[in-house]
Amino acid sequence: MDEYEGLKLDNQLCFTLYACSREIIKLYKPYLSKLDLTYTQYITLLVIWEKNAISVKELGDQLYLDSGTLTPVLKKLEAKQIIVRKRSELDERIMIVTLTESGINLKNRAVEIPNQIFCETQLNIEEAVLLKDSLAKLLNKIT
Repeated sequence: MDEYEGLKLDNQLCFTLYACSREIIKLYKPYLSKLDLTYTQYITLLVIWEKNAISVKELGDQLYLDSGTLTPVLKKLEAKQIIVRKRSELDERIMIVTLTESGINLKNRAVEIPNQIFCETQLNIEEAVLLKDSLAKLLNKIT
């Protein structure tokens, strides 16, 4: 075996994950454009839609985003009047994110996106579940 085999691009797990991630995000673009959202805004909203009220720190932890990345996303969502950021009444150091009426309505407009993306991947349900579980296992091992 070639001593440089490990340096070939096709042998890199990181590259396959990177390229696949980029291509999956590209699939979302036409659907998210209709909602005037970026992919990062969308995944941020997925968490907020699930929790309704969440601290910025918890949101960042769930999304694996630092505050330098998350804050501009939240500012744009706030400027679009989709969310509101307020200081916690219990601890002023904590910033809480909640949905506006517009943010709640946007959830109804986005409800079909996961199914549409699933269809575009051309995976069957078993393949999709296995892939998601394998990636979640990898993520848990490296974080």
